[in-house]
Amino acid sequence: MAYVGLDKKFMLKAHLLVPEGYENTLYSWILNFQTVNEEYTKMYHDSLVLDEGDIYIYSDPDMYTDRFPEGLALFDQAHNCAMICGMRYFGEHKKGTLTLAWSIAERNGYTACHGGQKRFNFKDGSSTVIGVFGLSGSGKSTITLSNHGGKLDTTVLHDDAFIISNKDCSSISLEQSYFDKTQDYPLDNPQSKYFLTIQNCGATRNNEGKLVPVTEDICNGNGRTVKSVLATGNREYAFNTPVDAIFWIMKDKSLPPVVKVNDPALASVMGATLATMRSTAEQVSADELNKLVFVPYANPFRLYELHKDYEHFKQLFEEKHVDCYIINTGFFLDTKVTPKVTLGLIEEIVQHQAKFVPFGPFTQLEYLPLEGYKVNFGDKEYLELVKNQMASRLDYVNSLKGTREELPTDAVEAIKKVTTEC
Repeated sequence: MAYVGLDKKFMLKAHLLVPEGYENTLYSWILNFQTVNEEYTKMYHDSLVLDEGDIYIYSDPDMYTDRFPEGLALFDQAHNCAMICGMRYFGEHKKGTLTLAWSIAERNGYTACHGGQKRFNFKDGSSTVIGVFGLSGSGKSTITLSNHGGKLDTTVLHDDAFIISNKDCSSISLEQSYFDKTQDYPLDNPQSKYFLTIQNCGATRNNEGKLVPVTEDICNGNGRTVKSVLATGNREYAFNTPVDAIFWIMKDKSLPPVVKVNDPALASVMGATLATMRSTAEQVSADELNKLVFVPYANPFRLYELHKDYEHFKQLFEEKHVDCYIINTGFFLDTKVTPKVTLGLIEEIVQHQAKFVPFGPFTQLEYLPLEGYKVNFGDKEYLELVKNQMASRLDYVNSLKGTREELPTDAVEAIKKVTTEC
């Protein structure tokens, strides 16, 4: 058993059953969430009572079916239960647990967040809380965990899983530990001492004959580690300070490094069409490589209808006046947007130093002019590129009509308006 949700306002009990021989999976799972101890058991008993049952997950990594030879995950969100078959990877058990926890949170007035959140603490006593949402490799963890070279004082909520209250905009972390790619941490990296368990890694012997992990992705891809909470000293499990801004992290070559979205419906639908480019590792044509791929709110682990996430985020933008930005961490045309540029523009925004200007003919969009990333609105080819990328989003939203994922009319109209403004 473990606890999911690290604040009295939202705490759940979760249970995982695995066959003998998969104790490491259970061990990683317990360490990833919150282990049962006297402190957290008392906190759970003092926590807000939710009209929900515990989370129960049954896992049989050796069970395969003919129809699903690569594995099968079944969810019963009404009863907070799941069965994971034919999948040995710990990540499936982590995300399976979060999938049910996010569903419970959505039913109880929270916005489910597959992203990172941090707070900037300023000397005058003020603060700014930002949430960043992006797919693996987008820079989400880099942004969340960066200390900005010591220039700014920050506090981390979590880099992967949290929830935002639609009542008061407070936030709660769902997990204690971190689940990171090991290839980012060679053994001489100080962070490696915080590794608790490791998956998908090889092993070798060092000069002293000691058995040590091979953290780089040499033999197996996606080497991972459950990393201790102690890896970041600036950590809190709940922010009572309301969230101030949400950043959608995308890889879209038509967009400059940062764009501000001023319309609540457009801000939310841009999250619903959170975009990245296809990887060269995928077996697709050159034309397909230039197309956007959409993963709504960077969260493929949703059990409920998409419009609920759309409405939750829209409420944050419209009623709670949360600001919305799009960060491009890929290429702007042919120029790479570096992590230094991304972190620098965030620093300007949170310190209220950023001076945004209109994004050409698009009435609800603004951008931050940056050296080396000139936006030429007199270039018809560029405007056509922006229009086409926005049209791809409109096509995606229209493709959801008549399905369980259909979005409200105002979402469709908001993105449609952008495509007609140039």
